[in-house]
Amino acid sequence: MKYLEFTDEEVKNFHGVITENIKKIRKEKKITQLDLALTIGHKSMSTIGKIEAGLENKHYNVEQLYKIAKALDTNICDFFKE
Repeated sequence: MKYLEFTDEEVKNFHGVITENIKKIRKEKKITQLDLALTIGHKSMSTIGKIEAGLENKHYNVEQLYKIAKALDTNICDFFKE
């Protein structure tokens, strides 16, 4: 197997695609950051707000992506479309 190298910028852009897709779908469905956060089990919107704002190098984990897909009634694959 050939070893691959990934730049920090490449990974950052990947997370950015996911974040922007979730944000777009969330807004299309008129769901607030707070409503989404509470639906997936957070006590406040701070985590989602930080992720959407690109703060503190935060991003969604697999469990959060699963829960967000269910909450937004969308296919999780939609989060990865460029």
